[in-house]
Amino acid sequence: MKVLTGDPADWERATQRAVVAVGVFDGVHRGHQTVLEELAVLAEAQSGLIRGVLTFDPHPLAVVAPDRAPQLLGTIHQRLGRLEAHGVDVVGVLPFAQIRSMDPDQFIKSVLVDAFGAAAVAIGSDFRFGLDRSGDVQTLKTAGEMWGFATDAVPLLSEDDTQLSSTRIRALIAAGDVEEAAVLLGRPYAIEGPVVRGEGRGKTIGIPTANVNYEPSIVLPATGVYAGCVTFENNRIPAVTNVGIRPTFDGRSVTVEAHLIDWDGDLYGRMIEVELTHRLREEKRFDGVESLVKQIRSDVLAARRVLGGDGE
Repeated sequence: MKVLTGDPADWERATQRAVVAVGVFDGVHRGHQTVLEELAVLAEAQSGLIRGVLTFDPHPLAVVAPDRAPQLLGTIHQRLGRLEAHGVDVVGVLPFAQIRSMDPDQFIKSVLVDAFGAAAVAIGSDFRFGLDRSGDVQTLKTAGEMWGFATDAVPLLSEDDTQLSSTRIRALIAAGDVEEAAVLLGRPYAIEGPVVRGEGRGKTIGIPTANVNYEPSIVLPATGVYAGCVTFENNRIPAVTNVGIRPTFDGRSVTVEAHLIDWDGDLYGRMIEVELTHRLREEKRFDGVESLVKQIRSDVLAARRVLGGDGE
């Protein structure tokens, strides 16, 4: 997959025409996947078209209203990986601070037409763009008549009359409901980051953990202990992960520490994803290391059960 970054004015002109989806695509959840499926349909309807996505980094609100900017459902690296997995050929990562002053016509001409050679544009039905959010679906339809591209507004996916949105998924994760969040995402929520050295207590007590240096811009689940898997390279290892401040050791900052079940190896410096599939319990303070170790071993058994093991 080709990725375009930096000032869109410097992007090379398109050599192939494309069907293009535009949006933040935070989380690439099932609502977004509906748009990407429509993208595939549009591309297949005309031979020779490639599939493109325009996304934003950072989130537009981080530029125009930092106090209202949401915690994100993953890093830009994760987002790009999800888009590639859904068959996207080229992604343009738009720097919102640079393009916010463009009026809708400028955006359409310089980005959609020149850089992407848009033959068709697929967007969510509530999409707004350009200076002061003055562009909408009708703006694109009118411009398309002049520049030769079609516009397809895709209704947002709903379940039980509740809109499927990144906002709803963030709230579920923040509440610790990772199982419901996974339903709406179409996959488990995963925290990505390099493994860094912590205080080394896990190894000392016989339960080594991988300490993830997560990006502060992502949403963290409610503090507690979770079952799931750690993925890295071609490995997928069952794990128990603690998200919290480690009150037994008077911790203050929130850490994400994963114990890989039945696995022994060196992860320092490696980039990993920690998938959280089930919340096992709340984080709590124990009266000593012995009580903590006993509970962690119980957590491992519980994780084996919910992840499909026998618990023994």
